[in-house]
Amino acid sequence: MMKDMRPILLVEDDEVDTMTVKRSLKDLHVHNSLITVSNGEEALDYLRDEQHQRPCIILLDINMPKMNGIEFLTVAKNDDKLKKIPVIVLTTSKEEQDKLDSFELGVAGYMIKPCTYEKFLELLRTINGYWTVSELPNGI
Repeated sequence: MMKDMRPILLVEDDEVDTMTVKRSLKDLHVHNSLITVSNGEEALDYLRDEQHQRPCIILLDINMPKMNGIEFLTVAKNDDKLKKIPVIVLTTSKEEQDKLDSFELGVAGYMIKPCTYEKFLELLRTINGYWTVSELPNGI
């Protein structure tokens, strides 16, 4: 995905959705490694571990156990070391409050997960295309 070959961090508790993202990235010939964690706490643990390479982008679900996407964003976007990492919400939540909260917390986009694989693939193709041409500042 993108010009940047750092990993993509997927924060997703649903195994079917995780497999769909993996399959889509493979079908789109995205060569970035995909790191998967199942909730916001695990994502913060991964991101704060100096041994791990910083992801070029985070794909974030909203509805998760332990620490949901909004709670994760609240912590991450108030952390100077993490706040500049682009986050795209990829969720089934159509709740207006989730959208408002996400954008107030600085997400790069809010996408509703499609029902079919073909539409999911098209969504990830669009995300990939955008981040391939998007310029990020150094050090993110």
